[in-house]
Amino acid sequence: MGGIYWAPPVDSWTALGLTEYWILIVVGFALLVVKIFAFANALLYSGESYLAADKLNKATWTILLGVAIVLHLAPLPIGIINLAMTVAALVYLADVRPALAGLRRR
Repeated sequence: MGGIYWAPPVDSWTALGLTEYWILIVVGFALLVVKIFAFANALLYSGESYLAADKLNKATWTILLGVAIVLHLAPLPIGIINLAMTVAALVYLADVRPALAGLRRR
């Protein structure tokens, strides 16, 4: 019964437990939105843009970010993998996206 998705029966929740539950729901939803945004943004640029920016190719980023979304939605206790995929989405947004956007301005 372990894992991130297990919750105790409602009648045993305290105010603190219920607050923690809702904070986890909000943070989880926000991270899902970040992953979806990164995936959608990765689809906007051509494969040549990734090569010109000297980053991983488009297929690699779209597969990586797509798997991140699927694993985020899977009801499995895969917290460390989900964390790694969140880091990948944040790396895309912080490093790859600005490099690709810089190519468009020139």
